[in-house]
Amino acid sequence: MAKQKFKITNWPTYNKALINRGSITFWLDDEAIQAWYESATPSSRGRPQRYSDLAITTVLVIKRVFRLTLRAAQGFIDSIFSLMNVPLRCPDYSCVSRRAKSVNMALLQIVGGDKLIIPFC
Repeated sequence: MAKQKFKITNWPTYNKALINRGSITFWLDDEAIQAWYESATPSSRGRPQRYSDLAITTVLVIKRVFRLTLRAAQGFIDSIFSLMNVPLRCPDYSCVSRRAKSVNMALLQIVGGDKLIIPFC
C-alpha cells in the first residue's frame, strides 16, 4: 500500500508551526533561584552539600530531555544562566553523578505535543 500524500493548503501556518517547533523558553521563578543552593546545616559528618536536590534534579532532567552528557549539560545550563543574567552556577558533573543515585526523582516521560512543561517543586 502506498503512503498517502497530504496536500498542504495553508503554507503560512505550516511554516510558522515548523519554526515554532524549534522554539525554547526557559524561566526561573524566585523560589527556584533561592532554593538552588543548599541552606540546611548538615546533620552528619563530612563536607556539607553545596547544591540542593532541586539543582541536581534540574541537571538530570535537562540531560535527559536534550540527550546530553553530564559535561554537556553542565555547559548548557551555565550558558543559560549567563544569558539570563542569573547569578547561579551549575553543579559540577562529578557532583551530579555522585548525587544522582540518592536524589528522589520521578521518571520523566516525554509525551508528544506542542509544549513540554517541566515543573520543579
